[in-house]
Amino acid sequence: MIAIRHLSMRLTAGGRRVTILDDVALSIPPKQMVAVMGPSGSGKSTLLGLIAGLDRPTEGTIVLDGIDITTLSESRMAKFRRMKIGYIFQSFHLIPTLTALENVLVPLELAGHAAAKDLAAELLHAVGLQDRMHHYPVQLSGGEQQRVAVARAFACRPPILLADEPTGNLDSQTGRHVMDLLLSLHRDYGTTLVLVTHDRAVASLMHRVIALRDGRIESDDLISETESHQEPTL
Repeated sequence: MIAIRHLSMRLTAGGRRVTILDDVALSIPPKQMVAVMGPSGSGKSTLLGLIAGLDRPTEGTIVLDGIDITTLSESRMAKFRRMKIGYIFQSFHLIPTLTALENVLVPLELAGHAAAKDLAAELLHAVGLQDRMHHYPVQLSGGEQQRVAVARAFACRPPILLADEPTGNLDSQTGRHVMDLLLSLHRDYGTTLVLVTHDRAVASLMHRVIALRDGRIESDDLISETESHQEPTL
């Protein structure tokens, strides 16, 4: 369960106070797939980063799996994130000096996972990169890099997967493959998925679509079962 109450985020820019999110309240039950949409500057990525504990809100609470993460120290938040949250960035954020296998190994080794190397290899095989394990990010296409990022985000089997424009930098066919991966993770492991997207075709694959505008929730709509489980048509 993700429970957000009275969430606000304000920053100072150019000597004036700017409101990014304004008193947002939101509950997401386990295993739900949610798309967050809205125009640029509406607060989508900021909301996702706050849920991940990458930033702290100005006001409000964020409760994940019964824990108010806004009260955690940085070290406790890092540990909590490793166990509970996977995060996929639009720009991949792979470590350029590490191979695909080594990038996926990072969260497993931080978590002290037994047989980490075997599991990392298994994950790359699952995303179709068994022949690219020892390649560096610069040697991979954008779609391959995003598949490495998906494998890394899911390495510790987190119950919550957050994705910021996971298909935003990809062509339509590659984006379809990445969405297939995310949908299969949800189907096979019951992962709660929250993704930010500008793409209505991607949003239509979710159970629910939340629209932000000017830092507030403008609409919050459930998609029917038949609509939300169509084949991707990106």
